[in-house]
Amino acid sequence: MEKKEKKPGFFQKLKEGLSKTRNNLLGLIFGGEERITDEFYDELEDALIMADVGFETTDSILRELKAVIKDEKISEKSKAREALIGILTGYMETNVPFLDEKNDNVLLIVGVNGVGKTTSIGKLAAMYKAEGHRPMLAAADTFRAAAAEQLTVWAERADVPIIKHREGADPAAVVFDAIAAFRARKNDILICDTAGRLHNKKNLMNELAKIRRVIDRELPGAHIEVLLVLDATTGQNAIAQAKAFGESCSLTGIILTKLDGTAKGGVCVAVKSELGLPVRFVGVGEGIDDLQPFDARSFADALL
Repeated sequence: MEKKEKKPGFFQKLKEGLSKTRNNLLGLIFGGEERITDEFYDELEDALIMADVGFETTDSILRELKAVIKDEKISEKSKAREALIGILTGYMETNVPFLDEKNDNVLLIVGVNGVGKTTSIGKLAAMYKAEGHRPMLAAADTFRAAAAEQLTVWAERADVPIIKHREGADPAAVVFDAIAAFRARKNDILICDTAGRLHNKKNLMNELAKIRRVIDRELPGAHIEVLLVLDATTGQNAIAQAKAFGESCSLTGIILTKLDGTAKGGVCVAVKSELGLPVRFVGVGEGIDDLQPFDARSFADALL
């Protein structure tokens, strides 16, 4: 299926969303005197750490940048900026495709309450419907009060079908029924809201394992992604959350929300570098179309 082109306004939204990081931290390093001085590296190191890139990743990035500057005999900050954009892009990009266009796709969405999980699912459904896909939602976060009702509001906004049970129902049973409806209606992307808590890792692991068994049995050959929703405003705490969830379930990627409200945009670099997890989608606003596929080059450019 042919992908819809990225809307012209999204890069501008991304740039505006990252303005706090750029204006408060990284952008200042590349202002003023054009000549590269010893202080340039010290200031850049501080800025990257303050932007939540992380200590080890910052050290690695600076070593690469110094090597490029030396090899290419760069003496101007503007050229150093271009080199840094290339390095950051390398840290964040992934060559692993997301959707499998030839098979059914199931997206399991996990994350603690308050990070924008339900909102992200609604926006994902709207995005895929606009691209010509046929998404369906499954309200399998059955233990959080009113979770299914909130997801239903988003399903209506996105104009996509939703399968839900009563509060407290077995999440795997919701997914089972959703798959039956998914196959009958010939949908192609099933997005499951699940696991809105992390107070008991064993329960979480068991719940997701049971859901996976249902999917494997009822949709053999389906492509499955397990995406963790993180709030960018929490910075390094988001990394800690990702590590905790990673110990309980096999994550394949990250949805990063609220980038427009933070000066910690470097967390995108840290997630991929420290955890090996690609950022798949970023949220830069409240609108239904403000969640978009992550593009490492555009992000690095907007960041600097």
